[in-house]
Amino acid sequence: MKVHNVEMIMSAVRPEQYPKEGYPEFALAGRSNVGKSSFINKMIGRKSLARTSSKPGKTQTLNFYKIEEQLFFVDVPGYGYAKVSKSSRETWGKFIQQYMVEREHLRAVIQIVDLRHPPSKDDCAMYDFLVNYNIPAIIVATKADKIPKGKWDKHLKIVRDTLQMRSFDSLIMFSSEKGIGMDEAWREIESRM
Repeated sequence: MKVHNVEMIMSAVRPEQYPKEGYPEFALAGRSNVGKSSFINKMIGRKSLARTSSKPGKTQTLNFYKIEEQLFFVDVPGYGYAKVSKSSRETWGKFIQQYMVEREHLRAVIQIVDLRHPPSKDDCAMYDFLVNYNIPAIIVATKADKIPKGKWDKHLKIVRDTLQMRSFDSLIMFSSEKGIGMDEAWREIESRM
């Protein structure tokens, strides 16, 4: 997809705040600091529409990005080691779960993991949640440019095996630095619209 028209239209925490357009939605989930904002910015061809931060846990709402009047990317608060209070995390957990389980426009969750390391306990818990609720997943393994090409297959296998991925979920290797996997990610998203 060639992206010319993108806007961040709202931050929401409750269903009545969600957009009413009815476009397909793709939620982006990942550990704090795994590169979700970089993924979004690369996919939409912008430098800083999604704010990248050195402080994990910056996103605390569902942020809806409208793309080409056709779909939404929904940036979800990062899970894992964000320096936020336990009560904040529990509140997030509730509204993220409500969104992912009940939102009829959600087509898939794009779960971002770091290709350099085996998926963490939090990554596995997130994927298990998606499996448990029958939510389609697209796993995007970022930072491919940091690994020698000859080791890509080995690292992809570690991701697939550690998450115990369902056969119908896609695994895409990605680099926001080099643009690796961008076309494949768009093809996968478009096929689910």
